Amino acid sequence: MKLSRYFLFAFLPFSALAQQQSQPAKTPIQRALSNSTIVQQGEIVTLGNAIQLALAQNYQIKITQAQQQIALFNNTLGYAGMLPSLTGNLNNNSSNQHLRQTYLVPTTSPTDRPGVVSRNTTVGINFNWTIFNGFATFYVFDQLKELVRISEVNTRANIEGTVANVSSAYYDVVRQLQRLMAVRQALDISQYRLDLAKTNFEVGSFSKVDYLTAQVDYNVDSAALIAQQLSLSNAKILLNTLLVRDPATEFAVRDTILVKSNLVLEQLRESMITNNPLLAAAVLNRRVADLNIKLAKAQQLPTINLLSGYTYTSTNNQGGNTTVATARNNGFTYGVQASVPIFNGFNQRRLNQVAAANARSAEYQANDQRVQLDLALTQTYQQYRTNLQLLSLEIQNFKITTQNVDIAYDRYRLGTLTAVGFRDVQRNLLDAQLRLIDAEFNAKTGEIELLRLSSTITQELGR
Repeated sequence: MKLSRYFLFAFLPFSALAQQQSQPAKTPIQRALSNSTIVQQGEIVTLGNAIQLALAQNYQIKITQAQQQIALFNNTLGYAGMLPSLTGNLNNNSSNQHLRQTYLVPTTSPTDRPGVVSRNTTVGINFNWTIFNGFATFYVFDQLKELVRISEVNTRANIEGTVANVSSAYYDVVRQLQRLMAVRQALDISQYRLDLAKTNFEVGSFSKVDYLTAQVDYNVDSAALIAQQLSLSNAKILLNTLLVRDPATEFAVRDTILVKSNLVLEQLRESMITNNPLLAAAVLNRRVADLNIKLAKAQQLPTINLLSGYTYTSTNNQGGNTTVATARNNGFTYGVQASVPIFNGFNQRRLNQVAAANARSAEYQANDQRVQLDLALTQTYQQYRTNLQLLSLEIQNFKITTQNVDIAYDRYRLGTLTAVGFRDVQRNLLDAQLRLIDAEFNAKTGEIELLRLSSTITQELGR
């Protein structure tokens, strides 16, 4: 779009107009454009640099990336219950007793043996494998896959949101810098008017009222400059915070605000339906809910487990009060375990109903998400087109008000225009400048939001 070229010439004379300082300024507006420059401190930060730094440091992105890793770790056959389990067991029981025994047989002497040690050791391995449970393990495994996809789109949503926030914050810094330039230009014109009023008052051409009025207006513009410097500082603090660095870090920007004017609503809507992560997450949540219905129904079917094991038992009995003093036993066990649910207090019917209700809710949420996104896209696009129209009008207004200042200053210098009249013209110029700056910023933020909704923002701005 051609609009921003004129805008750059009018408001950012950092280099080209700075080179014209050697030439005399014939009018107040020419002098303002020539002398009103801003020296920025710190390293130059481009939008691409800012986005890269934010994507590397943003904590919300790191959180969703960690959640994505957790989902990947859980996406295994074992976690889904499709693999067998093997358990080792060790049981070692020992005793140290003082054995005192008397017998019914008179010829048998009583027993009194301290420190009688007995040991019983059992070592075993148990094998358990669920080979059928109504295909529930397959449904769980499918759910784990969907949860991985959900974590991926959540990460992408955070990335796209971060790119949009950083882009808006970056262009707000540019906007506040341009507004500072406009206010400084207005202050320069006020200074020029104050100097003229003072000179004419001293020679008797102007009244003291005109001189004092010029002084008041100059002070007002000086206060506006201080306030605008604060706005620029706050905008930089916000961007530094999004970049996860010291909020007081100084940096410079030199990019202008260039607005794309060729965005097409239907193309944006098609991309949104296909790629928007919020809509994709809603669809995936619906799939998970549908799998929950299958899981609930799977509990009505039989469960079959394969069981096996190996056991080794060692007994050492020094008490002598049994017929076995020592023993060694080992062997395998194996079998099949089957269970069929018959009645559980109508809880199965309740589980089926809850799963079906959750699936309907997930479907409604997916449809509502689509409606809300389409609403946001349509409204944002209409606002975007309106801002483009306003931008074109404000450029024309700025051209007109620029010419008015030159004419008004000549009339004011000759005494055919009052100080109040000249001030009105000057304020009109500043207001036109600020409206033009805001119109371009608003159009740019609308473009950024459209790119975010259509999920094309990382391709357009994150490169």
